[in-house]
Amino acid sequence: MIVIITGASHTGKTVLAQKMLEKYKYPYLSIDHLKMGLIRSGNTDLTPEDDKELVGYLWPIVCEMIKTAIENKQNLIIEGCYVPFDWRRDFDEQYLQSIKFICLAMSDEYIDTHFDAIKAHSSDVEARLDDSYCTIEQLKEDNRQVIKGYQDVGEQIVLITDDYEVSIQNLWRNG
Repeated sequence: MIVIITGASHTGKTVLAQKMLEKYKYPYLSIDHLKMGLIRSGNTDLTPEDDKELVGYLWPIVCEMIKTAIENKQNLIIEGCYVPFDWRRDFDEQYLQSIKFICLAMSDEYIDTHFDAIKAHSSDVEARLDDSYCTIEQLKEDNRQVIKGYQDVGEQIVLITDDYEVSIQNLWRNG
């Protein structure tokens, strides 16, 4: 089984991937780690700020890694925000049967009410060296784009509206 965890910034993608690793013993790949490895090694001129270009650059690599894992009957969790909205177009049905897709997003109201907690948990699994870009308005905009983009292509969103832990527990129950 391949589990793709994506969504907006600061929604807990990495924490969820870590919890799934601990529960299921599936290895996980952080697309952010792949991104930084390629950037730091000089294999691309893109920078961490080139989000739109990074999707096009990273996704073909991640996509072929997913196909290889499925062909080898291996489990893998892929976690990160560089998953295109129309990601399914890159897989035949035989591959899609082995992929579980999870997209995390937060409502504007949740962000307004829980912004301090969101920021407090931003380094739960990995240290964020610079989180100064994270503002209420930036988070809202990022979440709105993720929600609209994935919903426009028919994907289900785990929308966090009230209680984060309940939303994640419901995800466990449904999957």
